Amino acid sequence: MARRTRSAFLENRTARLKLATRKKPYTALIAPGIFLAYRRNSGPGTWSVKCHGWLKRFGLADDHEDANGESVMTYWQALEKAKSLARAGEGNSEQPSSVAEAVDAYETDLETRGGRKYNATQLRLHLTDALKSKAVALLTERELRDWRAGLVKAGLKPSSADRIGRSLKAALALAGRNDKRITNTAAWQNGLKKLPDSEVARNVILPDHTVAALVSGSYDENSDFGLMIDVLAETGSRESQVFRLTPSDLQDHLTAPRLMMPTSKKGKNRNVEYRPLPISTRLAKALRQKANGRAAHAPLFDKIWNLAALFSPVVKRLELGPEVTPYALRHSSIVRQLLKGVPTRVVAAHHDTSVAMIEKNYSRYIIGDPTEALTRATLLNLEKSPSLAQAA
Repeated sequence: MARRTRSAFLENRTARLKLATRKKPYTALIAPGIFLAYRRNSGPGTWSVKCHGWLKRFGLADDHEDANGESVMTYWQALEKAKSLARAGEGNSEQPSSVAEAVDAYETDLETRGGRKYNATQLRLHLTDALKSKAVALLTERELRDWRAGLVKAGLKPSSADRIGRSLKAALALAGRNDKRITNTAAWQNGLKKLPDSEVARNVILPDHTVAALVSGSYDENSDFGLMIDVLAETGSRESQVFRLTPSDLQDHLTAPRLMMPTSKKGKNRNVEYRPLPISTRLAKALRQKANGRAAHAPLFDKIWNLAALFSPVVKRLELGPEVTPYALRHSSIVRQLLKGVPTRVVAAHHDTSVAMIEKNYSRYIIGDPTEALTRATLLNLEKSPSLAQAA
């Protein structure tokens, strides 16, 4: 059996608390090229691993409270954790990524792929300093679950907390793909599972006259912003899809214009397809003017990073609630088509989603006025039944 590496001045709390408080950590060589570092603080000390020239803190020492093996560790627990972290990828001399670095990489990846950088910047605002500095490879299911629960406790709606949690999951998954030492993917897959009531408050359905007022009010704010809202309202598409439109996607037929709308990059299949969406001649004329002077394959719209913030003053002027966001235009478009009797499969294709998602989120609108006439025609006519006539 291999001998355990001992350190007379670090292996018990009594010896550690006799050390002088200082910024420079005390170290013990625990394996070739690997050091366990202990920083003596005025409060509880901290454990770090030092290897290949980098230093990474990973937990508290059990100076003033009992160890739990995760956030608070004994010397022997810290020793094993330090060796595990240092050796998780033999031959890799780079410092393990922290959560903050993972979010930075996620932001860069979003920019490269034409995604919403706002997903990363908004996430960063809700991360605690302790979580930002934590190594991704050391994250636990419990601390991620507690962090998101804290967002709801602080006043965020479950839908908002869940959305921010999904952004963190994406950032951590990217870090895992880039660094094979990160093997704790179950921590965020389980710790950040969708909250059961996270979608309840988001399906805001607006009547047609309110949608028209929102579009008109958006034009009052800014013509480009107004046109963007106009496209969202008329097509029911996502912001990310509209921002990828180019002048060549406008098929400007005089009486039946349409937009070749790119599909979203959601899910595992990132291949973009283009689906023709009919638009009004009024909107086509506005888009034609917008496309003037732009290259055929240049973006039709300049990027607007926080569309909801620009939308908020319009919502307030119309005395609507804060739950009304640009995404409500998509919900309203889906319901408008369902209530007009458009087949569910066509509604799903038009809005770049699945029949299953339409049925899950909008089933009460599928069974309504348009279908009543169809089902009423199938009712049994028992008035002519001899047995019922005799009973009467």
